[in-house]
Amino acid sequence: MVKITFNVEGMRCGMCETHVNDVIRKNASVSKVTSSHTKNQTVVIAEDGADIQAMQAAIEGQGYRVTGSKCEPYEKHSLFGRKK
Repeated sequence: MVKITFNVEGMRCGMCETHVNDVIRKNASVSKVTSSHTKNQTVVIAEDGADIQAMQAAIEGQGYRVTGSKCEPYEKHSLFGRKK
């Protein structure tokens, strides 16, 4: 699994966060997606090989601007903080 962090400009409220999250879910198979308009970022947890360019295009297609992205390995932790 990978954790992809997008820097997104243009989100102004919780509804903007919802729009970005929904468009990511509709255009990519992801495990989790969260957005924050105060941090100007969207964090996506997805399987290896996720199409980052397609996610970026989907976000920008909604009128927001992606100014950067970072992809790093993600390991799911169990209930007590141990890696699975």
